[in-house]
Amino acid sequence: MSKAQPTVIKKYANRRLYHTGTSTYVTLEDLARMVKDGEEFAVVDAKSGEDITRAVLGQIIFEQENKGQHLLPITFLRQLIRYYGDSMQAFVPSYLETSLAAFSKDQEKLREQMTRAFKGDAFGVMEEQARRNMEMFTEAMKMFTPFGAPDGGAGSRPASKSPEAQAREIEALRTQLREMQRTIDTIAGDSKE
Repeated sequence: MSKAQPTVIKKYANRRLYHTGTSTYVTLEDLARMVKDGEEFAVVDAKSGEDITRAVLGQIIFEQENKGQHLLPITFLRQLIRYYGDSMQAFVPSYLETSLAAFSKDQEKLREQMTRAFKGDAFGVMEEQARRNMEMFTEAMKMFTPFGAPDGGAGSRPASKSPEAQAREIEALRTQLREMQRTIDTIAGDSKE
């Protein structure tokens, strides 16, 4: 089964966007809605035929940020700018794609965790999120070692830990989290006095 071709959106010199599928002019808001609905499209310059999808999607993000719907933290934006021209620049797009794919995949679980956190199960939520963050970090690090030794030589992954060792580590993390919670409770209690 072949995947449907993305809809072509033509951008004219007067900055108007023309949806070739519906034969109508559209706005950046319309394109944002199409993205949210999962519709694939490519934006091309009407005169040159150049694919300018990346620039238009960036413009949509810029517009959303200007409307006060801040999604990208300033520190993230600064770090992203630092990667332009850096030796790690080639790895950033695939790292971000992998991270966002993992986040999207676990989106429902995250919503469930947030609900639990607001109902008083914050400890369980923090523990589960820490585990997920570690899994995402491990997956991301695999990108930086694509040529690991295949037969257990140098550079290959170490043997996985025994269930007992994992249980000890989890219990140690729980203990640390309990101590952190006690400290937070103490600080919160002191600030009320």
